[in-house]
Amino acid sequence: MRILYIDIDALRPDHLSCYGYHRQTSPHIDRLAVEGVRFTNFYATDTPCLPSRTALFTGMFGIHSGVVNHGGEFADPAIQGENRRFRSDLAQNALGSVLRRAGYHTASISPFPNRHSAYQVVYGFSETYDTGKGGLENGDEMYPPAQRWLEANGQRDNWFLHVNFWDPHTPYDHPEAYGNPFTDEPIDPWITQEVIDRQRASFGPHSATEVSGESDQLPPRWRMGVGSIHTVADAKTHIDGYDTGIHYADHFVGKLIDDLKRLGIYDETAIIVSADHGENQGELNVWGDHQTADYICNRVPLIVRWPGITDAHAGEERHALHYNLDLSATLADLLDGEQPVSWDGVSFSPSFANADTGRDYLVLSQGAWSCQRSVRWDRWLLIRTYHTGMKEFPAYMLFDVEKDPHETTNLAASRPDLVGHGLLLLDRWMGEQMGRSQRGDPFWGVMAEGGPLHANQTHPQWMAYVERLRRTGRSHHAARLEAFGGKPLTSGLGGE
Repeated sequence: MRILYIDIDALRPDHLSCYGYHRQTSPHIDRLAVEGVRFTNFYATDTPCLPSRTALFTGMFGIHSGVVNHGGEFADPAIQGENRRFRSDLAQNALGSVLRRAGYHTASISPFPNRHSAYQVVYGFSETYDTGKGGLENGDEMYPPAQRWLEANGQRDNWFLHVNFWDPHTPYDHPEAYGNPFTDEPIDPWITQEVIDRQRASFGPHSATEVSGESDQLPPRWRMGVGSIHTVADAKTHIDGYDTGIHYADHFVGKLIDDLKRLGIYDETAIIVSADHGENQGELNVWGDHQTADYICNRVPLIVRWPGITDAHAGEERHALHYNLDLSATLADLLDGEQPVSWDGVSFSPSFANADTGRDYLVLSQGAWSCQRSVRWDRWLLIRTYHTGMKEFPAYMLFDVEKDPHETTNLAASRPDLVGHGLLLLDRWMGEQMGRSQRGDPFWGVMAEGGPLHANQTHPQWMAYVERLRRTGRSHHAARLEAFGGKPLTSGLGGE
């Protein structure tokens, strides 16, 4: 079997037309969905980029590997210590090594390992190719090496090729000649002027007031978007940039499909499309970034078209709950590989035969922009915030993601029963996992370092943003940040 894994950075499923989005952002991915099986509740265990891909490629929750942040001690895997032999267990148990032992030639075309010094994601890979721009590559730069690899190797059997596209990730800088396919199409109606006005009364990097980070000015590289969102028209300009990035990445997915067909191997190649994380586009007052452990940031697409396995169920959906590292376990299962005992994944290969079963609940984490753990069960999402990441997050947020997928109404105060149940599930999960944690709870280590990398209280950027709040007439928010630091400003449970 040949396997092509297409990894599209910052791709949220509900902005794909095959997941019901009102804009036609993904015609080529849509056709794969028609021929394969689409998973609607597939989540990255740990976000954003570095923790997520570490979990997928090592098969381990962040609480076990130690990787939950983008900097500091907890951006690197725990050191194995005195029982390490000639090769580390982490390297020997990584997905690439498991696939190699199953007889597969493994290759990755991605700048990601160098971007984050995250070489654990390519442990065991036979070939790696770094496109050299640290994640600023457009699809027209990622596609040519993938095409060359397929030309040279595609007709061989038993290979696994990872190709990483970046276009939906900021900055929105696809070539000008590509244009804007969505000029005349409205955005999702949940974004109203009332929502924007409420967000502008709040604060935070990458909020409506400072879309690009800690400033309302877009750097020169951005070709589409706005630095600050004042109106629904501004929101449309911003979201057009994101959706065009998806459309541009999808264009090159189509070219890879054409290459497989031209080489005569399309019908013998499994194609998997997924992402490292989603992207908040206004949800929780985050625009064009991935700062939360929520339904938007941790939920990612998964489309699997696998000849001989998905044929009888082409075009079907599966709704059960799964983690991204369950995909690693599923690959090992389908390829008759041996799953290492260190892995946390559970194979969902029975789902391809219409057995739509999965996890009872999921625990999701974010440790690079904020420190949050969330519990996803039934129709509910409970977010527990430990460090706000310079946001106006309460300690507890509860959302009905079926009725309110954009997380506009916090139900924590009105449903203490559900808050209690979610916390019970979180406590149960922590009790199950801590015995295998290699250096305690990594969240407490992140907190001891001053918080997550991108909103760290010991870094100059923290005080620079506090000063910006003062300069821009928001001294009351500056005072609250100085008083609370990264602690939530309220409980979210009412009575404050």
